[in-house]
Parts: sequence; structure tokens; C-alpha cells
Amino acid sequence: MSGLLVQLNPQQSAAVTLPAEHALVLAGAGSGKTRVLTTRIAWLIHSGMVSPAGILAVTFTNKAAREMQIRIESMLPASTRGMWIGTFHGLCNRLLRAHHRDAGLAPLFQILDAGDQLAAIKRLLKALNVDDEKFPPRELQHFINAHKEAGLRPHAVEALDDYTRRRAELYQEYEAQCQRESVVDFAELLLRCHELLQRNEPIRRHYQQRFRHILVDEFQDTNILQYRWLKLLASNGEAGGAALFCVGDDDQSIYRFRGAEVGNMRDFEREFHVSHLIRLEQNYRSHGNILDAANAIIRHNGNRLGKNLWTDRGEGEPIRVFEAMSDSDEARWIVEEIQALVRDGAARGDVALLYRSNAQSRLLEHQLFSSGISYRVYGGLRFFERQEIKHALAYLRLLANADDDTAFMRVVNFPTRGIGARSQESLQDAARTWNSSLYAAVPHLPGKSGGTLGQFVRLIEDMRRETETLPLPELVEHVIGRSGLRAHYQAEKEGQDRLENLDELRNAAENFQGEARADAGVLAQPHALLADFLNHASLEAGDHQANADADAVQLMTVHAAKGLEFNVVFLSGLEEELFPHANSVLESGGLEEERRLMYVAVTRARERLYLSCAQSRALHGQTHYHLRSRFLDEVPPEQVKWLTPGTRYVGGGAFSHGGFGKAQPRTFAPPASAARTLPGGLRVGQNVRHPSFGYGVIAAAEGNGADAKVQVNFGDAGVKWLKLAVAKLEAA
Repeated sequence: MSGLLVQLNPQQSAAVTLPAEHALVLAGAGSGKTRVLTTRIAWLIHSGMVSPAGILAVTFTNKAAREMQIRIESMLPASTRGMWIGTFHGLCNRLLRAHHRDAGLAPLFQILDAGDQLAAIKRLLKALNVDDEKFPPRELQHFINAHKEAGLRPHAVEALDDYTRRRAELYQEYEAQCQRESVVDFAELLLRCHELLQRNEPIRRHYQQRFRHILVDEFQDTNILQYRWLKLLASNGEAGGAALFCVGDDDQSIYRFRGAEVGNMRDFEREFHVSHLIRLEQNYRSHGNILDAANAIIRHNGNRLGKNLWTDRGEGEPIRVFEAMSDSDEARWIVEEIQALVRDGAARGDVALLYRSNAQSRLLEHQLFSSGISYRVYGGLRFFERQEIKHALAYLRLLANADDDTAFMRVVNFPTRGIGARSQESLQDAARTWNSSLYAAVPHLPGKSGGTLGQFVRLIEDMRRETETLPLPELVEHVIGRSGLRAHYQAEKEGQDRLENLDELRNAAENFQGEARADAGVLAQPHALLADFLNHASLEAGDHQANADADAVQLMTVHAAKGLEFNVVFLSGLEEELFPHANSVLESGGLEEERRLMYVAVTRARERLYLSCAQSRALHGQTHYHLRSRFLDEVPPEQVKWLTPGTRYVGGGAFSHGGFGKAQPRTFAPPASAARTLPGGLRVGQNVRHPSFGYGVIAAAEGNGADAKVQVNFGDAGVKWLKLAVAKLEAA
């Protein structure tokens, strides 16, 4: 028995050896939570408190479940067969297979993944002759899954308007279709299992009596229905029920958009009368300066269960902070730092580049590609391989070369325009007959198919004519809008990331145009420059060595980085409205979740952490000037080493360039091209002070003379338009 505990610290050992009772373990980042969970199971079995068949362990990924199984088997000489370890969905599937008749399911029911479910919804809408522009399939999919995860069937959906009422009816039709076809989606697995346990007392009591210990990993990520499912199996906290051992970290709850409910942790503590709340605070991953910064940042959140990470590894290096003039300069600086690290012996695979939004990867990828540094986009596609980018590039390729059949087939019916498979097959036959491209064969196709395909050809020809004299960035923007791509993704419930990527494609075109070293004659012909841009995109997309090389820099969003760790971490884009994201200030609890996301990002670093921001950034086709992220201000000055020349911490949570003394406003210096003198000698990008709103930065201006107005970002006080004649603004 002592052999199981010898590698544990006192807090880990206390958690592992708890008696059979409900317990909540707050496991900070890098504190060894997996070791505690697996050792707890081994200890329970080895001590004779429970047989393997009495254990139910719930994880969030199949990988974590396999790792847990392997670790437990290595600790115990006896067989662990009979133990249930798996994800919520996997365990529910296992239970429903055993009781399919009681659950109202066919014995060999099939499971729909997300793609299959979307295809089933599209098929349903077509069969019911429902307008899929009014009821976009992805949005309906989100509507159905969100209500299932909240435990609501169609009849329980609160319909306050006709549109919601119709979606609830479609939800009911979808359920009927799934039942006829003997299929279930992922959300249905959990909901159907919960309903089975809730209404069937003999089955519920069987599993309540079988599982005497229920252990839950990543408890902060559970949603409402998952928590209800756990409560049912644990006899709703009644005496004699299973002991619930929940491990999680409320400071790392970052999946609210997936339905995760961080409040489940406090509800569990209250409803199950948890007497033991154990904090695992010793971190085995990061040096002290990194942990002190993480503690200081997360301390600004209220309503925490509370813990303070520490390490015996020493303070380590200070956190390096860099403020660039522009987002391009930021990306260039990051790549130069990586090159220096590699020269000093660092492995590229030990370096991670984190960002808040997927669209931010484009500039980083471009700089890495240009510098010949191999990289891999973790948990996602490289920029030019993303679906929405490939769609936009296909339209652009048709403008440059109408005979590009691959581009034609990609977008001829995307967004949907009623050109089905039969019409496309007829066109391919015509093209073979006339020995021509698909585009050139359209006039030879008779009937309705020829008419709808003719409309598509006219769209391409109209776009080519409309963009003949447009600069490359405006050409790209026009095509994204005119093709219907922007409207299509705006209609999607979760299309925001795709829209941001399309905006970034326009930025890529603008950068390419600025970097082009062609003669004036070529630059005067937008479609010639377009061809060069498309070749550039193909080269970057086709360089798969960047993905194949094992020793490659890792690029990923902060969300994708959770659970990972790296020797060196770069966190870019630390500006207000980007990180924290602009939407967060509009949502209840949104800013607190953004801060938890920042906490996760910081705690990914083992040895060296870089934080960076830019004074100007291209977003949505315009240059924006944002305040530095408040999260930078929340890092204690003693942990920071500023790499920007002349930048010093001056107290009060603010920074200045070159000065000491009392707190000064943050300083921004927009490029000369943005300089425009306003009444009172003010300019865009300048720091100002207002008697009521405090310090801010001028982000935009419009009008002249007495009618001049400025948009000022006052940080916590918000963004405001002020008339200069009456605003009492003064330079700071």
C-alpha cells in the first residue's frame, strides 16, 4: 500500500486516501491530477474498499480514458476487468446497448457524428421542402443539440415567437426521422441515457448499487445534463449512495460556448454536503515567475473556489513582453526570436505560438513560411487549407482562369443555388462532348440545368467586370461579398471564426500587394496581381513539409492548448477587443471566462513565456488601434522584462515609453500614413485624457472643423464617440 503513495506530495496523498465520501479536489494546472485520479482508484481497489466492478471513472476524451486504464493496470497486480472507464458519451452508449429495449432503441442502433448529423438535417429540410436559407442547417443543428444538452425535448422548448416555434417543430421532425432510421446523435446518447435512468427505477437502482465509487475528471467542463446524470447514479447525494470524487479546476473552465457550467462545482459542494475540499497547489510544470503571473491574473476574478499555485523549481526567467508597432511587426519579431532560440539549441517542437482567434495564425504562418521554419497548426487546418478560404480562393481562381474545372466544381453550388448532382453530371458530359472546360460548356446545356448554370457563369463574369479596376484587397473583399460567402457564414450560428478568416484573407491580399516588387505596369492590372497572389497562396498551402516535420513549431488557439505544455510559449495579440475578445464585455461572465483563458495560456509555459501586443492591427479590412490588454496590466512588474526599447513599468498597472514617476497612460504611435491633425493638435492613435472617462486612445476620427468627432477607447469606461468642440479632451 505504501508503494502507491510514495511518489505523492502531502495534498495528493490526502486526496488519494480519503474515506468513502463525496470529495472535491481542486487541481491546479500542472499539479498532477491524473496521478491523483489513477492512484485513488488503485488505492480503493488495493485496500479492499471496492472491487474493480464497483468503479465508474468518467473522462472527457478517449485518449485520457486509455491513459487512465494503462496507469491503473501498471499499479495493480490484479485484473481491472469489470471497471467502467470512459467518456460520458462512451459510457452512455455502453449502458444504452445493454438496455436498448427499455430505452426504445433498436438493438443495433447507429451513432451519428457531427457531420452525419448535419447531413441528416439537410436531408430532412429537403424532404419537408423547408427553405434552408431561412432555417440554416448548421444553426438548426446547434439549436437541437443545445436543447438536448439542457435536457429539453421539443415539447419543452420555450417558443416565444413563430420562428422558434417552427424550429421546435423541425426538432420534433428530426427526432422522428432518427427514430425511424435507428440512429442517435452524440447529444441524444446522454439525454436518452438520463431519461432511461430517471424513469426506470429497477435499472437505476441496479447501477446505483453496482457503482460504489464514481470518479470524474475535468469536472469544471461538465454541462447541466452531465451533472444531472452523475447525480442520478450517485443517488442524488442521499446516504448510502455512491461516493463522488470530482477533480477539476474552476480557474480553467473555458468551454462555456460548449455548454460547460462552472457553477456545477459549487452546486456539487453544496448539494452533496462536501466536507473535504482538497487543493492541489504544487505545480510540477512551470517556474515561479510564470506561476506568480498566473496567480496575479486569475485573482481578479470573483466567486472562485480559490487556490495559489507554487513550485520548488525556483523563480526562473522573467516574463518577456514586447509591444510592436503593427501586427506584421509582431509576427516578424516572434519569428526572429524563434530563430535565435533555435540557434541557441532549442528544439522547434518545444516552441508554441498561441493566439485567441484562428484568424491570427495567417500572419504567423506567413512569417514562418518566409523564414523557412517548419510549423504545424495543432487541432486545426493551416490558414490556406481552411474550408472558407478554399471557397473564396476558388471564386478568385475562376476570375483569373475561367477554365479551372477544380475551382468551378468547388463553388458551382456553394453557397447553395439549386445546381444539383444531376445538373453537374450533365455539364460534365457536355464538356466531354465539346472537348471544353466546364465553364465553356455551359452555353451548350439546354433546359433548366442550362439556365441555373448560366446564372452562375453570369455571376462570375459580372464579378470579373466589376473588379477590373479594383486594387487587390478591394477585389478580394468584393468577391467574398458578391459570391454570397459572407452572407452564408453570417447565417451560421457558429460562423464567426470563418468570417474572421475571410477578413484575414483580405488582409493577406493587402499585405501581398504592399510587398509586391512588380513594375508599375503589373500593379496597374489587378487581375495580373491576383494571379500572383493565387500562386503565393498555393505555394504556402502546398508546403506540407511544415506539417510533416516532427521538429516543428506548434501553432494553436489557446482553447486548443489546454492540457498541453511547452518549454517556450509565445502568446500574441494581447490587446483589448482581441484578448479579451470584444464580445466578452457584452456577456454576463464573459470577461471572467476570458481571464480564465489567459490563465490557461500562461500556465502552458514551463521555462520561458513571451507576451506580445501591437499598437495597430488589421481587422475586418481596416487598421485598428486598441489599448493594450488589461491582462498585461495584471502581471506584477517584478515578473516582467520589457523587450520594447524605452518601455518601462511606472506603477498603477500602466506602462509608458521612457518615463518614471506616477502612473502614465499607455502610449501608442500609429504609422505616419494614419497621421491626421485634428482640432486642438490631436491625432488618431494619440493618448488623451477626459475629465469623466479618464485616459484613452483616439481610435478613429471623422468630420472637419467644428463638426470633427473622434472615437476614443477608454478601456474599462468603454468606447465612445465625442465631438471635439465640446469634449474637453486633452493630450496625455
